[in-house]
Amino acid sequence: MNNKSVEEQPGFLNLLQCKCPRCRIGNMFINKKPYSKGFMKMHETCEVCGQYFDIEVGFYYGSGYVSYGITVAMSIFTFLLWWLIIGISYDDDRIFGWLIFTGVLMLALQPILMRISRTMWLAMIVKYDPDWKINAAEKPERTNEDQKNNW
Repeated sequence: MNNKSVEEQPGFLNLLQCKCPRCRIGNMFINKKPYSKGFMKMHETCEVCGQYFDIEVGFYYGSGYVSYGITVAMSIFTFLLWWLIIGISYDDDRIFGWLIFTGVLMLALQPILMRISRTMWLAMIVKYDPDWKINAAEKPERTNEDQKNNW
């Protein structure tokens, strides 16, 4: 890594690393490995800046839209790449080769895509705060604390 600190990296790189969008340092997920048991378990708050990750009940249902957009973009990218390298023809089954390749690729990348989608969804609401050391994180309003983990 070069001399840039984590805070000076572009926000997109921090999203790919699943860092807190507010401070860009703390990890959002408890387990850093996306292919292990419990890979989607998140910290309650950022371990560095105190940002709450559970904004409201059912907040991360919206990350499905982000995941959908990413998978559509990846499918288009793999289609264009397949078309340029292998070609698409109506005379043979090369299109089915692309479909199988893309399906297997999406299944293999699913844990990573789910984590990145959650990080991007949160980053749409919580913006980077260069003064996060001074400004305290806002506590979200939860309507029913007892129902927190029933979703």
